[in-house]
Amino acid sequence: MSPTNGHANDGANGSTNAVQQFAPPAGDTNVPAVLTPNAAKIKELIANLELPFHPSVIEWRVTNTSKGGSPRGQVMPYADQRAYTDRLNALFTPAGWTRRYTIHTSANFERSKDQKIVAKVLVACELTIFGIGSHSATGEEFADDENAGTSAEAQAFKRACACFGLGRYLYYFTGTWVDLDERKRPRSIPKLDGWATPEGWRQGLRPNADVAARLSERTTVGNNGNGDGPDSGKGASDQGASLVREIEQMERSVGKRMYRALLKTVARVWNPKDIQDPATQQKVLAHMQAAERGFRRLDAALDRVGPGPLTQILHSLKLQSIDQVDSLQALHQIVLALEASAQK
Repeated sequence: MSPTNGHANDGANGSTNAVQQFAPPAGDTNVPAVLTPNAAKIKELIANLELPFHPSVIEWRVTNTSKGGSPRGQVMPYADQRAYTDRLNALFTPAGWTRRYTIHTSANFERSKDQKIVAKVLVACELTIFGIGSHSATGEEFADDENAGTSAEAQAFKRACACFGLGRYLYYFTGTWVDLDERKRPRSIPKLDGWATPEGWRQGLRPNADVAARLSERTTVGNNGNGDGPDSGKGASDQGASLVREIEQMERSVGKRMYRALLKTVARVWNPKDIQDPATQQKVLAHMQAAERGFRRLDAALDRVGPGPLTQILHSLKLQSIDQVDSLQALHQIVLALEASAQK
């Protein structure tokens, strides 16, 4: 959308619930109202989304290797994209969810390894679970990789799934060092802790405080360039930088004022680089994406009714222009009023 906004006020108030205000209504996704789950059912479905994958579908990838001596590598668990789609199909049926991809090519970037200048393929995935909502995320890969499109697509899809809680538990892993063979493959794989299994999770097991503390040094979304799972190729610092870039890119979509207000309200910072807690990074991005969806709905309503009703709505809220909107609650109120005007 065109940035018809820009917003940051100390009085901004962006609660977590506000993120869901801009999920597509059931009518927008052609879902009969009778099939729309109630609050209790939604809570149950989200809990099932957050459940760890069965150990049989977990794979391990070497992310770092030691220098000198016997070859050793740091391995991280990940799940193939099919595990994510299988979970969605099992919970919602193939007709109960959908995804939409948008592909772009970025400006050139310099590879850190060989200092080669290469463009990147950027893929945005919008995942919609009918009756619950939508989340979007991006994936990227250097364009000289023959599988760049597929890799970035899988990465974006998994990141969008993580916004719903699916696969998010994998971001609690910080890597385990194991011996490697002559082909730099793990000679053995670590045993999953109880909290990382469906049975343990159902029993209430969760990562201990030490693991949770280490998590704060890592990003909650992202994976290596081939989209095979969190930390399955790039270092944690690369992943964190990638998520920060996603947040920074939202300024263009939501406007400076809303961008700054959400940073201050959700994370109490003015710069996304200052956010250290990965859960907070994810929360900020989710709020930014909700604001983006809100402004898209506002633009769509404006196309139907023109600027007149919007001016009246803004004046009723003691606002002179849409540029002064700096909270999801206010944006939601304006969008609902404008859409109601369009239906008259």
